[in-house]
Amino acid sequence: MANEVDISENDLLRTHPVVLEKLLLDHTTHKNIFWATDSYASLGKGFSFSDEITIAHITGENGRMIQPRAVKSAEVQTQRSKDMAEVFTPSWICNAQNNLVDEAWFGRHNVFNQENQEEHTWIPTEGVIEFPEDVKGRSWKDYVRDIRLEMTCGEGPYLVSRYDTVTGLPIMPLSQRIGLLDRKLRVVSENTTTSRDWLKWGKEALMSIYGFEWQGDNLLLAREAVFYTFCDFYEAKFDKQVPEQSLEGMAYIISWNLWQMDGLRMVIPGSCDNVFAPSHDLFDPTPQKQECPGCKNGTRTEHIGIKCRIRDWRTTSKDEDKQKPYFISLLNNK
Repeated sequence: MANEVDISENDLLRTHPVVLEKLLLDHTTHKNIFWATDSYASLGKGFSFSDEITIAHITGENGRMIQPRAVKSAEVQTQRSKDMAEVFTPSWICNAQNNLVDEAWFGRHNVFNQENQEEHTWIPTEGVIEFPEDVKGRSWKDYVRDIRLEMTCGEGPYLVSRYDTVTGLPIMPLSQRIGLLDRKLRVVSENTTTSRDWLKWGKEALMSIYGFEWQGDNLLLAREAVFYTFCDFYEAKFDKQVPEQSLEGMAYIISWNLWQMDGLRMVIPGSCDNVFAPSHDLFDPTPQKQECPGCKNGTRTEHIGIKCRIRDWRTTSKDEDKQKPYFISLLNNK
């Protein structure tokens, strides 16, 4: 799979067109994800805030248009921080915080690596990750299936770490990677021997990681990074590519688990501003724009925008609201 930090959508379209198609899906709107930024508006029709991102928009001459922050110019980085409050988290901080999550889960330090806090580096642990044999719910399978969420995920640096967010250099070998999914896939590789078992538990790992992001370009970068991370670990284990059918299934899961959302309002970005009610005026049938009480009152639960659905992969219920619950309902315990 691609080893470059900046993934080429042209290459992805050429090798896996169905995968690219799935990575652009939005399952709440049943459309594609959209830009949700005016950073590309100067390119003309189809690149404004509310326009969907299509394959045609990001391939051909635009095949390198969407880039990770680490390879953007300093000027572009500054402008995006000013316009969209876009920030980045250094990889060493992501590692330190992910280590805290694992310390709580395992009940011990330095499970996956040992940090050098002065130099902002880390050394991977050697050997197979050990799991408590006498503690219920703490097997390697439990770890792989345990749910993780990165809020306002941007390019997903807490989930996966194909490159250092400071230097922009690839992080290799795989044992050096520090993302939440990286750790799960390391465990899968250490505890499976056949391709079939690896794919089964790799899928479980993928279904257990979630993230949401406002901007469509960042969301696509995060989805691509998760997709290629899955491929990286499989290829390192078996020295062959993931079967195409499995790739398309993985892309579908990713398109559900990393979704586009306004993290403050828990709705599709900008959707509170686009709700209209039928007019009751006999002489003026023009639909009237509704004022959002959530936006007006600064509350979390009263927003009238499009509420985002996510996927619960493990429910056995046939009720669609349980299979595909609204994210806000999970926060409200409904």
